[in-house]
Amino acid sequence: MRNGFFRAATGPLTALAMGMASWTAIAADYQLVPVASELANPWSVAQLPDNSFLVTLRAGKLLHIDGEGNSVEIAGVPETYFAGQGGFFDIVLHPEFESNRFVYLSYAHGTPKANGTAIIRAVLTEDALEQAEQILLVAPQKDTPQHYGGRMLFLPDGTLLLSTGDGFEYREAAQDQTNELGKVLRINDDGSVPTDNPFKGVGSERVWTYGHRNPQGLAIDDKTGTVYLHEHGPRGGDEINIIEPANNYGWPAISYGVDYSGAYVSPFTEAAGMNQPLLYWVPSIAPSGMALYQGQHFPQWQGDLFVGALVDMEVRRVDLENGQVIGQESLFTELEARIRDVRMGSDGYLYVLTDGKGQLIRVVPQ
Repeated sequence: MRNGFFRAATGPLTALAMGMASWTAIAADYQLVPVASELANPWSVAQLPDNSFLVTLRAGKLLHIDGEGNSVEIAGVPETYFAGQGGFFDIVLHPEFESNRFVYLSYAHGTPKANGTAIIRAVLTEDALEQAEQILLVAPQKDTPQHYGGRMLFLPDGTLLLSTGDGFEYREAAQDQTNELGKVLRINDDGSVPTDNPFKGVGSERVWTYGHRNPQGLAIDDKTGTVYLHEHGPRGGDEINIIEPANNYGWPAISYGVDYSGAYVSPFTEAAGMNQPLLYWVPSIAPSGMALYQGQHFPQWQGDLFVGALVDMEVRRVDLENGQVIGQESLFTELEARIRDVRMGSDGYLYVLTDGKGQLIRVVPQ
């Protein structure tokens, strides 16, 4: 059984051995309905207004999947650096998609010697991306095919967040505000820099938060505006954080994990001026996509976080009450698959994307 650790919203850091049977949260009755199968290493899913789907495949393909599970490959996608962890990452719709048809795709751009996380904006037609333009490329570029981050999220003000990884071998860059590795960046929907970003004239003006390792989950609570981010730790120390502009989240100066060799990344788990996680896991669960449930079909899940787990082959429900973590629950283990993405659909259902020879699954009441 995995252990979990959490920090209460008020009070000191608390560490508890969390056996799942100890939680008072009770699993809802649900049914897992396959929407599409035989997806080759999918990474992300977005639901269109007509209830069809866009799914990215890491090798550099974008699929349009209808309600019957039939898929068509979308033309006009960018070339990608497909190596290591590189390839296609996230796909999100513009908040005004129904009027402008804008979609945003994050991906690994470049060559083995110079690559980084990028975003294109394009107009989605029936079977193609048109008027595609690259609106962001992380600087500086790196020579490692690891730790890209790549998750995107639109904020209520119409600006766009992008998580970036530390490049694996460049972890010290996460503390450097002039460097865009190991950060959350914030841009306008056309790629320009918002005038109210926190580091104007200090470092990279696109930096919103820093001190991240490899963040691959972003979700927002529409009721409170709270933004949640999760990131991979090394051996242990996967985290969920509440992110706010200008904050430093500590990597690699503080960490609850150790290096893959077993050596300390840092002897410290906290330091002045560095935020503590809302929740962390030791050992690691290898978090993937994340959704905050705000649908009508499962009222008992309202306001809870759902985190895909690659190592544990499950979705971890994080029970939130008044901003505090009060429990966790292991769900969907019957899929017996690594979970790559978890998303709230526009139809109020939860969607799960499995890794490898992947499936797109709809979660519905029993």
